[in-house]
Amino acid sequence: MPADNLRPRPLGSSGIAVSAMSLGSWRTFEHLPPDTGAAILAAARDEGINFFDDARYNDETGRAPLPTGYSEVLFGELFRSAGVRRDEVVISNKLWWEFWPEQSAAAELDGSLARMGFDHVDVIYANPPPDGLAIADMVAAVGALVDSGKARAWAVVNWQAGPFAEAVAAAADLGVTAPCAAQLPYSLVRRSWAEGRDMTEALHAAGAGVVASFCLEGGVLSGKYLLGASLGTTAAALALAFPLTNPDVTSVLFGATSPEQLRANCAAAGLLDRLSSGDIARLRRTGAA
Repeated sequence: MPADNLRPRPLGSSGIAVSAMSLGSWRTFEHLPPDTGAAILAAARDEGINFFDDARYNDETGRAPLPTGYSEVLFGELFRSAGVRRDEVVISNKLWWEFWPEQSAAAELDGSLARMGFDHVDVIYANPPPDGLAIADMVAAVGALVDSGKARAWAVVNWQAGPFAEAVAAAADLGVTAPCAAQLPYSLVRRSWAEGRDMTEALHAAGAGVVASFCLEGGVLSGKYLLGASLGTTAAALALAFPLTNPDVTSVLFGATSPEQLRANCAAAGLLDRLSSGDIARLRRTGAA
């Protein structure tokens, strides 16, 4: 049964609504039996997740038929096997610029779409541009993907505040739709990237939200964050709930290796109503220590 606390909220000014928790695929599905991967995707939908993040990753198993991009093939196959309806979910992918300039933004996305078996993505994230690609030119290229219908909106992943602000300004100058989100590492022990004043100003200028990633880093699963016991929850759930205490965060991205782990992670969003201002302050002090 979908949890009310995962109810979709606006992703920036894109007109797209995404769940408070989102499911990633990095280093996940290629290491699992196909039945397990499909069950995770089906469980995500049952829990109310509508936001799925995929990308072209290099093979780490030594078994994939493609050296890079089999992650996308597998995601598409599992997505269809799980019976997820494409029109009910938001799918994102990434432009890595790994083969630029020989491969344009359009060609990179076309390759990803072909491997996934989709005709468009809802959100295309742009990695920071490589040397030789000016930010304004990158913004124009990504904006053209939105104009073409191959993506409904664009966002950035792992950008620093200065270049992100430049991209936001370039979009305004070029008449390109503003980036709707910034996917950034954000955890109890790594907060400055998402919480810094310059990044906050750039996010607000774009009307963009944060998609928090790497929220479980820094030993939060080791048991050192003991506040979880007093709240009747786990350290992992607290770590996943923490980014949602920031009003700039739209969704928390995580991976799961079983339906049970996915359901436990989704419960994190329900902690928000139970965390007092004192609890949040103690979390921040513990993370800083």
